Amino acid sequence: MTDVELLGPLAWGEPCGAAVLKAAPEDFRVTEVLDIELSGEGEHLWLLLEKRGLNTEEVARKLARLSGVSLRNISYAGLKDRQAVTRQWFSLQLPGKADPDLSSLWGDNLSCLQQQRHKRKLQRGAHSANRFLIRLTELQADPTALEERLQQLAAQGVPNYFGPQRFGHAGGNLQAATSWAQRAALPPARGTRSRLLSTARSYLFNQMLAERVSDGSWNRVLPGDCLAFTQSRSQFPASELAADDDRVGRLDLHPTAALWGAGALASSGAQAEMETAVATQHALLAQWLVAAGLEQARRILRLPIAGLTWHYPSSDCLELEFTLPTGCFATAVLRELVVLVSQAGGGIESEN
Repeated sequence: MTDVELLGPLAWGEPCGAAVLKAAPEDFRVTEVLDIELSGEGEHLWLLLEKRGLNTEEVARKLARLSGVSLRNISYAGLKDRQAVTRQWFSLQLPGKADPDLSSLWGDNLSCLQQQRHKRKLQRGAHSANRFLIRLTELQADPTALEERLQQLAAQGVPNYFGPQRFGHAGGNLQAATSWAQRAALPPARGTRSRLLSTARSYLFNQMLAERVSDGSWNRVLPGDCLAFTQSRSQFPASELAADDDRVGRLDLHPTAALWGAGALASSGAQAEMETAVATQHALLAQWLVAAGLEQARRILRLPIAGLTWHYPSSDCLELEFTLPTGCFATAVLRELVVLVSQAGGGIESEN
């Protein structure tokens, strides 16, 4: 499946050119932003690790083996890409145990930047954001058009699509989810089950967002919308928004669409009709999600890009820095700039 089929149309027009993504892992760096004050005591050892050429699960398995801790007692805040240099947090539950000697793990591909005890384990999604530094090489783009587009994205954001890596290579995860839905069954493996349910849900959301991008309303409040804040799960109907409330214009408050599941939609009127129509069009996946016990949730349609800055180390290289909320994808930003050619593969994800 193509990028447009899995995600949806672009919001700001055709890309300004093309560039290579991840000619080297160092061209893609991400750091988890953790707004938690660690207590310095407790049975959980928290580690800030920098990894290169390793995915999150590989690191968790290495920690479990060397520390003698069950894999289920190794926690991490979010999944991070293999083909990148990433800084992320892990925690090990060590009741009544001293800190293990993990020094044999540290090397060129894995190092420990910080470690501290805490009273609670690290929960998925505990970090508040991810800070990206991305270098696009072999850049071929019109400088004026690219500069104007960057200014536009910084001021107005991008559609908050789930990135193509959520759906697997050539949409393989979506195909697998559809196959299980056709059998009205769930994968027995917990990890696979979670991944495929998330894939199906993400695809339905992307189709709803695509409808709003197509009619130009993804960044505007319409009657019947349910609104939510960038960094909060609290939401309320658009009818309660005061006429002089400028939080939508400031990119603090956004319209949402459904993350499909059982229960009533939080939207109403034409927006609820659109979301229901998308679910009906993909009834097999929608019914599978309901049968799996997922409940209705919401996701913001617009993705604000915090602290977006850029410069050109050379005429054919663009370096970007920006911060995204958890669960959001750098792909959504980059695809609005240039056509991406990936040399290393892997995902570009700020997830969970």
